[in-house]
Amino acid sequence: MPLSIFALLLVKISFFISSQTSASLLTSTGSTVELGGIQYYVSSKSVASVPSTFYNQALADGKSIGTPWIPITVVKATPAAFGTTDLQSTLKTYGDTDDVWTTGFLSGVLILGGASYTANTSTVFSGADAPSVVSSLPHRVGSEISPGPYLISPTGDLYQPYRLYSDIEGAFTQPLISSTAVQGTYAALPATVPGIDSPGIAVPSRLYYAKTPDKPLAGVRTGIKDIYDIAGVKTSDGNRAFYGLYPPRNATALVVQRLIDAGAILVGKMKTSQFANGETATADWVDYHEPFNPRGDGYQDTSSSSSGPGSGEGSYPWLDLALGSDTGGSIRGPSQVQGIHGNRPTHGLVPLTGTMPLAPELDTAGFLGSQVIYEGLPFYSQYPKKLQTIGFPTSATVAANAVVAESNSVLLAFLAKLEAFLGTNATALNYTSMWDQTKPNANIPPLSILLNRTYPTLISKEETKNVRNPFYADYAAVHDGRLPFVDPVPLARWAFGDSLPASELDVAVNNKTLFKNWWETHVLPPAVNDSATCSESLILYSSGVNIVYRNKYLSSPIPPFGYDDSQISIFTEVPDFVVPLGAAAYNSTITNHTEVLPVSVDIIAARGCDGLIFNLVEALLAAGILSIPQAGQTANGGEILVR
Repeated sequence: MPLSIFALLLVKISFFISSQTSASLLTSTGSTVELGGIQYYVSSKSVASVPSTFYNQALADGKSIGTPWIPITVVKATPAAFGTTDLQSTLKTYGDTDDVWTTGFLSGVLILGGASYTANTSTVFSGADAPSVVSSLPHRVGSEISPGPYLISPTGDLYQPYRLYSDIEGAFTQPLISSTAVQGTYAALPATVPGIDSPGIAVPSRLYYAKTPDKPLAGVRTGIKDIYDIAGVKTSDGNRAFYGLYPPRNATALVVQRLIDAGAILVGKMKTSQFANGETATADWVDYHEPFNPRGDGYQDTSSSSSGPGSGEGSYPWLDLALGSDTGGSIRGPSQVQGIHGNRPTHGLVPLTGTMPLAPELDTAGFLGSQVIYEGLPFYSQYPKKLQTIGFPTSATVAANAVVAESNSVLLAFLAKLEAFLGTNATALNYTSMWDQTKPNANIPPLSILLNRTYPTLISKEETKNVRNPFYADYAAVHDGRLPFVDPVPLARWAFGDSLPASELDVAVNNKTLFKNWWETHVLPPAVNDSATCSESLILYSSGVNIVYRNKYLSSPIPPFGYDDSQISIFTEVPDFVVPLGAAAYNSTITNHTEVLPVSVDIIAARGCDGLIFNLVEALLAAGILSIPQAGQTANGGEILVR
């Protein structure tokens, strides 16, 4: 039988050599295979075994092309009659819902669950290029095996193939795979795919997993910002010297472990700007290249510091969720410019054990993507009737240009729908004017002055103490007193912190606390546990459309002085959720073409009312007022430019 009728299965086995005492041990790290033009990684460890007679049956039917493995599909069925129609329907569902399974895995079909297949042992399925050997196992035999694609060995061992995707946008620092050597740890993926500076990311079949109350994130492919420790893997914090200096971590950050316990599948660590400081492409990024923003012309800044998570979520439909961090906007900025969901939770809601600190008074861990879960959040089916806006346009607003005009139209259209949904009318909130009228002391300056240096003081004083000083000491100890390389932005911020007396940290903390206490007294009190709506009001603001080309030369970095509306949440500790709404067109100087960039809104609620915002967003999605953005050039999908 000619080989052309079969999906091509090419096996390329890779090894590494490790040293144990005086002997060298040759150890398999798995294999890369190609099936039907798609590349897969296969672990050296099997996940289950079945009678080898099934392999021999497939082999006798001509399914082997000189490799030890045969690609097969496992199907779970009820212990009853299960005919060709049932099987065809099941396989169609596999193809519709999973990007790892293809008809190339139809060399054999193994039915588990005790069903007696009521057709011939050789069946031609839709989309397959050859007959498939179909067999079933007795009731309860193989019940622990998940449905989906497998490779079966001559001994009946089953191996799970992981599909390899190219990280074409440079979002990841390290592709990961669960370690087969030490349970609960991870290792760098020992596989790659063709491409220029594009590591391969391995993802398992979605068919292997079923969500349960105990595993609400079962099978959710998750990327982790490279400031969170993962057992068995080094942490870089975006710095090459830091990555090279310290060994792999012995423990996993608590928030990451909670994701794993909930069933999430870690697929890799993702790029962060250096030590989680805000950097702009391209000049600020020296040690590592900033990921690419897939939206518009493909050469817009990704924002930072959760640049990798933002880029990955905007670029790759195969990535479900990314864990970022937000100290001064590091989740919200990337979410806004990539047009994806992103949230800064109530400060202190998520534990940060095993996480690089920037400023503990401000640091939070949050998600980028649509599949978000926080343990123990209450559910709210009622929403506040008080809706406020900060800096929102009105029908009378005169836009500065066509981009702003279109962005304003998107915002106003959403506001009208939200007002109708909530059964209320929004009012403008001028909290800076309220501050001037109700501030605790008449001698206290306006917010723009009071908080002008609060953020740069907190991050510079705290990070020099908690990160830079021990890093410099450790590096000098092993490099003859040398200093490591650090990007310009962290250096500028640390130098600012060094120029301040120690007492300035207390001043910054006091100013933050002063504003927080005032906000909770005059604007938005914290959560009321027995309230039907948790928060007295919802507050909206928008950062507009930001056109920031990554091919522009920059001036030397300075500390991030100033105050704006995005800092409400960092100082008052309230949740702040980015919601993508639509897009605005602009004329790209890169493509010489009209492209579109995302328009989003931020929703703020009272401190502790994260669940309220999540429930509201879910309700707005269900009502068709919001939609889940797609990966690609726009929120409606499309191939990324210069791919």
